Amino acid sequence: MKPLVRPMALPDLDAVLDIQRACYGEGFLEGADVINRRITSRVGLSCVAEREGRVCAYLAAYRTQPGKLTPLHGDFEATSEPSSWPDTLYLHDLAVDPEARGSGAADALVQAFLSALARLPLPRASLIAIQGSAPWWARHGFARVPVDGALGARLAGYGEDAAYMVRLTG
Repeated sequence: MKPLVRPMALPDLDAVLDIQRACYGEGFLEGADVINRRITSRVGLSCVAEREGRVCAYLAAYRTQPGKLTPLHGDFEATSEPSSWPDTLYLHDLAVDPEARGSGAADALVQAFLSALARLPLPRASLIAIQGSAPWWARHGFARVPVDGALGARLAGYGEDAAYMVRLTG
């Protein structure tokens, strides 16, 4: 049975926190307040995948600028200048409950993300691949982009194997 993808809502918060804990461990957990702000953001795209009425995976994304890396536990940064208006859909987090791996939930969420990217339309999407996931993201059209300086320092906060990746549209 294909997972149902729908917008994330406030009642999903506990399930999202449980999935996050199961996938990342305590060192990478983001607080309920951060996730809540992403759920309610006008510039965000947050959704969950359900199987048998239970949230089994989630995705959090929002519009930003190219090369802008959100620090772990950090909020997205608002922009007010037309020259810096967001033109990138940044996929901040995708996590699947370990018990639901292989269920198609991750692919269903990525397809929802790519559909949103096409509807917006924006010229690119970006993400930070962690825990050895860069090859998986490459299969979805994302390519590594080198970073240095302040961006490199932010990227390092995600772990040694973290990679900044971009997918161009069009």
